[in-house]
Amino acid sequence: MIPVRCFTCGKPISTAWEEFKVRKEKGEDPKKILDDLKISRYCCRRMLLTHKEIIDELNPYN
Repeated sequence: MIPVRCFTCGKPISTAWEEFKVRKEKGEDPKKILDDLKISRYCCRRMLLTHKEIIDELNPYN
């Protein structure tokens, strides 16, 4: 689960996550994707580039 807002600046970033994930899986360059999504701040780019989905790994423990 991607955080709704960037931890550093507070800009909403969760709306860009699905498109970023789909386009990255297709093999597109992450820099170009983030530029197209108008994610320009380093802190926001970091949030999307370094996010790892772990909800499926944690789900069995519920």
